[in-house]
Amino acid sequence: MGHSSCDVLIAGGGPAGLAAAIALRHRGADVLVADALRPPIDKPCGEGLMPDSRRELARLGVGVHADQGAEFQGILFAQDGAQCAADFPRGTGIGVRRPVLHRLLLDRATELGVRMAWGTAVSAQPRKAILVGGESCAYRWIVGADGVTSQTRRWAGLEPAEVSSRRFGFRAHFRVAPWSRYVEIHWGTLGQAYVTPVGPDEVCVAAITRHTGLRLADILAGIPCLQQKLSCAGRNTPERGAVTLTRRLQQVTRGNVALIGDASGSADAITGEGLAMGFRQAMLLAESLAGGSLDLYEARHAAIVTLPQRMAAMMLLLDRFSGLRERALPVLAARPELFRRLLEVHVGEQPLTRFLLRHGAAMGALLLAPRFA
Repeated sequence: MGHSSCDVLIAGGGPAGLAAAIALRHRGADVLVADALRPPIDKPCGEGLMPDSRRELARLGVGVHADQGAEFQGILFAQDGAQCAADFPRGTGIGVRRPVLHRLLLDRATELGVRMAWGTAVSAQPRKAILVGGESCAYRWIVGADGVTSQTRRWAGLEPAEVSSRRFGFRAHFRVAPWSRYVEIHWGTLGQAYVTPVGPDEVCVAAITRHTGLRLADILAGIPCLQQKLSCAGRNTPERGAVTLTRRLQQVTRGNVALIGDASGSADAITGEGLAMGFRQAMLLAESLAGGSLDLYEARHAAIVTLPQRMAAMMLLLDRFSGLRERALPVLAARPELFRRLLEVHVGEQPLTRFLLRHGAAMGALLLAPRFA
């Protein structure tokens, strides 16, 4: 049918863009996805899908199975010999290489009849026609799924955005059998490194720091126990880097333009909730457009990003204040029930307000105590 017209034009063919295309096709829309890159599209990330992410994917008709990655049962925090761990309250997570996930989404979109224009840039200027591959395209709605540096956000006049944190992330894959049934988050002097199993003989190691001029090796040097486990492991992939932001927009729609995924706001990558947010936004967007407007999407978008951003703020406090971290981890290690409840909040199984009402005072008292019982 070409690229001259569609109901919904999606600028960006990453996971959020493809999820939106799938959700919209479920509602019967004629969807065109355009991206300057060609699949499979990779991106530096921790590559762990939490149980809630897997459930959102299943609602889109995309299953990620154990033989496509490596499952994990929960989350583990570690620092200087102290560690605390908790299993997910419901289901298991899975580590899966980003190109594998992209191919699964692409196959589902193709199966549903989404039209694709790979290697095709979407360009525009304010108050001028949208060009797809240099040619005009008629559409009813346009969705910006073009990431943190979104051009769609810029020309739609949906900037500025409020950035509350900016950090630097690095990722590489190591040839070693996973040694843990958890995603491990190791806290070091210069940042965090989190280890996600992605196969029977491979782990993904992602490190995040607020310090400029560092690389993965520098951050791992501040985490001796993890550095030792990786010392004899060869790398399967070169190191890649990216900026990770906690960013909030005042609006995510204007006229017939909507933003989704990182283009619409984000939480620091340490939360592991970026993909889940995009999948939820995709289904909300499809529901909103099925009603003939973007009003519902605008009204409910903030509810999707608020909890991950609050959890990011809590973890960034631990990153910034080493004294708080040195007290908090032993508390959680000694009170595993608290950590389990926090994980329930993180994956959306318990409201944050309920946790704070029930456990906030006790946790505060433990943190302020001169020594832990």
